Amino acid sequence: MCLNRMPPTEIQDRLTKTFHKVFGDSSLVITPDTTASDVEGWDSLTHVRLLLTIEREFRIRITATEAENLRTVGDLIQLIQTKAN
Repeated sequence: MCLNRMPPTEIQDRLTKTFHKVFGDSSLVITPDTTASDVEGWDSLTHVRLLLTIEREFRIRITATEAENLRTVGDLIQLIQTKAN
């Protein structure tokens, strides 16, 4: 399914699996309001690993400026939808 036609909830589901993989925690629950401070172990190195994994998963490129402007998982979902267009 094309990402721009994928509902935000489906993107969130795929992101959840990505978070599970990167953080090694299958019990991790993310919401659009989730921030880095809400997730144990989310530091600058993990942030880079997460973004690289997301780029591969969704077949998009995230610029440094875009990454810098991300504050919540909801921001990330919106960016993914925008990049798909």
